[in-house]
Amino acid sequence: MRIYISADMEGVTGLVDADDVQPGGRDYERGRAKMAEDVNAAVRGALAAGAVHVLVNDAHGPMRNLLPEALHPAARLVRGRPKQLGMLEGLTGEYDAVLCVGYHSRAGAPGVLSHSFMGHEIEDMWLDGRPVGEIGLAQATAAALGVPVVALTGDDAACAEMTEWDASVATVPVKYARDRFSAELRPEAEAREAIEETVAAALTPAPRRPAPSAAEATLAVRWQSASVAATLLGIPGVTADDPRTVRATGPLPALYRQFGVWMRVASSLTDQPPYC
Repeated sequence: MRIYISADMEGVTGLVDADDVQPGGRDYERGRAKMAEDVNAAVRGALAAGAVHVLVNDAHGPMRNLLPEALHPAARLVRGRPKQLGMLEGLTGEYDAVLCVGYHSRAGAPGVLSHSFMGHEIEDMWLDGRPVGEIGLAQATAAALGVPVVALTGDDAACAEMTEWDASVATVPVKYARDRFSAELRPEAEAREAIEETVAAALTPAPRRPAPSAAEATLAVRWQSASVAATLLGIPGVTADDPRTVRATGPLPALYRQFGVWMRVASSLTDQPPYC
């Protein structure tokens, strides 16, 4: 099996605050170590299930959070940015399964550090009329490539969002949200044992792959800034629903790549980084 891991940070064991996940934060160095430990637990689970190739994509913020020397030696790492496919960079139809590690719930939802891609700059998103965030967009894009998402780790709100989007995905709650910046933490050893065991079980037997799809999808994004929305209308195929909401239609993953361009445009017009 060839396994792909998309690693975010807000949903990592023990982390609850911006200082835990943003470079320069007082607990960021500790946070990036915790991120590596969660990812390594997922790698161990994949190897236990028979994986012969594991690719990890550092999908958070500057995408340079995982230190190569801290990563399991059996895994390869995609590090840095920009990346055309962002949080799914390197994913192709050659992979047998996707694991989402350290994910968080979408903007406006209850959950630790909840947001969609750009912190406060994105107010809401919809895929084919369905509210979506990083979780749903990752699952839909992977499915379009013919690769199933089989497991997700994060807080209980992220796990519930994944289950609502695709109930077949195994989830591991590593913490339980009390508010956006507070949570009841699962003991670390217990959480990482659960990640390893759940991933191994999700990959045994080898998961069934969906048929790749070139069907068109429609992505709509409501921005905080009307200036961002107005600027995006200069991109062919982008239309306005209202002064702050734009949409485009096309097949995934091409639509996902276009959304990455939207974020880079938004970043150039605001003080928000492309991913946070």
